[in-house]
Amino acid sequence: MMQEHSFLEKVDEQVVLGGYWPGIQLYYPPVKYSPAEGVYESMEQASARMRKYAHNTKAHTLLFDLEDGCRQKILSRELLRQELPLFEDRKFQIALRINPFRTDEYEEDLKLIRDMHPFIDAIILAKAGEVYGAAEIRDLSAWLVGVDPTIEIQPIIEHPRSLKLAPELMQYSTVRHVVFGIHDFSKAMAIHLTPEGWIDELKTYLRMLLMEARIAGKGVIGGVEVLINKTPMPENCIEPHEVRRWLDLHGEHESHVVHQHALVEAQMGLTGKQVIHPFHIHLCKMAFTPSPLQIERNVNILQAAIDADALLGGAIKFEGEMLDPPMFGKALQTLLRAYALHSLQDKDKEFAMDVIKRLPVHVIRENWPYGMI
Repeated sequence: MMQEHSFLEKVDEQVVLGGYWPGIQLYYPPVKYSPAEGVYESMEQASARMRKYAHNTKAHTLLFDLEDGCRQKILSRELLRQELPLFEDRKFQIALRINPFRTDEYEEDLKLIRDMHPFIDAIILAKAGEVYGAAEIRDLSAWLVGVDPTIEIQPIIEHPRSLKLAPELMQYSTVRHVVFGIHDFSKAMAIHLTPEGWIDELKTYLRMLLMEARIAGKGVIGGVEVLINKTPMPENCIEPHEVRRWLDLHGEHESHVVHQHALVEAQMGLTGKQVIHPFHIHLCKMAFTPSPLQIERNVNILQAAIDADALLGGAIKFEGEMLDPPMFGKALQTLLRAYALHSLQDKDKEFAMDVIKRLPVHVIRENWPYGMI
């Protein structure tokens, strides 16, 4: 542990920043049901689909579901044993959503992870804490020590009991982010969710989870949207005005809802969002990721603060606004959010690291609680 008022001479990104975020997590069914043919895919068909689509995903995380969304569990594990080694040069994380603790399927999932651990970044534990409490995370963390300590656990909070246990679930270093499982959570609470209004309908519980996560220095991954847009937003829409223009001219009702929900989640400080359709990826990425112009403006704010020697105390006037250290902290957060989502260019990253070295440790922690300093 560093002294509260000491300064860092060098920034270890994993230790100080907590590494990269899970970002946009795309649910990917290993073996899929074909409604047109009325049957599940064969191994050959599932393998061909994975090599065509999964390897080229633009999501931050590819999430293989072995729990609720997986009917062919044995075949899916067999497929993953065959295909995971082929993802060696990927630019995204791989996560496995595994079955509830100590079930027979859970034990089979652990065998898969033990054998395939070099190709897995995160385990997403369904129904975390609902039966055995925080002991589920304790035991899974202990098991990972002997298998691969670099794999993190992302518990899904999908029952009021799990929400109540959230501080205990988050106490383990293997847990850096938790998932808010909105659909099972609302079922347990007997709340009827609507596709357009679920954020408002669950806002009380989302805020409770966010507060506990902020205290623990953990991230929260947002809920899955069920509305599917028929037209994907082009990937050259990057700036907020470009996104708004495309939505105004071409966006369907579903696109507006998905993007607006992602914007709200990003503004509330969530560190990622799960999606079930590839057409959601860019809509949600643009909500979570600071754009190049936003990054440039926040670099300029911090540079002006440094020039005025006001980074740790004082105020500056910038583009008609009076700004002081809390605003400088938010400007730094924008750069670090871009870093955590793989969207910060090298020169801006170097600048952000220089700013961090100008701040005492306790101020770094206040601005960015996800590290381990």
